[in-house]
Amino acid sequence: MSHTNPTLDRRTVLRTVGAAAIGASLAGCSALNSAESDGDRPVLPPPENHERIKESGIPHPIYGEEIPEATVPAPLHDRSITTTAFTGDRHLMLTFVYTSCTTVCPGLTAALRRVQADATDRDYADEIGFLPMTFDPEYDTADVLESYGEDHGVDFDAGNWYFLRPETPDDAKRIVQDTFGVAFEQGDESSDTGDDGMDHGEMDHSRQFVHTSLILLVNKEGVVERAYTGGSPGGNEIVEDARTVVEGW
Repeated sequence: MSHTNPTLDRRTVLRTVGAAAIGASLAGCSALNSAESDGDRPVLPPPENHERIKESGIPHPIYGEEIPEATVPAPLHDRSITTTAFTGDRHLMLTFVYTSCTTVCPGLTAALRRVQADATDRDYADEIGFLPMTFDPEYDTADVLESYGEDHGVDFDAGNWYFLRPETPDDAKRIVQDTFGVAFEQGDESSDTGDDGMDHGEMDHSRQFVHTSLILLVNKEGVVERAYTGGSPGGNEIVEDARTVVEGW
């Protein structure tokens, strides 16, 4: 599979997220590749802003699109995982984080963790997998990822949580940014949290990234049911959406 490797400067990253902000709390939609061509996929109905998102040119996967394929090491499992390998077997939730983040990323992780807990409570833990992917492999080693998961209450014993870690920063750019359309860039020391839907890192933090905030809920056919942007979904929305997909399959 070939990939392009565009070089994004800070303005490009901000423009990318500016487009994503159109659907800040709702999912996007794709052209006919989904529910419009097959009533069984996806399970959830199109979001209210279907047409606007479809025309906006958002680079990350959106409602009704198939999940991109990428093979990424899962260091806590001593194996690599291909994002499409679960097709036909499990629904998925993906997000993109870095563990030294103190603003948006803990909320993204917590959102997946809420669904994981609900899956255990309601006996659908074997039907859904969780794939949080770091884009800071230099810092986020296997030990760091394990500690981060423990600190955020991840249930590793459930057997459905896989931290993904590209091997190098170049791999992270190729997979996270070029394949999944999740823009990120290491920021400067004066960065802070802004009003543009981006996480600008903590002031004076040594590892700061400007990055798109994204969670994907993907059904068993590998089709995106929801693409949550603009931070962690509020309330119980993401849990209810996951339940609906599982129960409606």
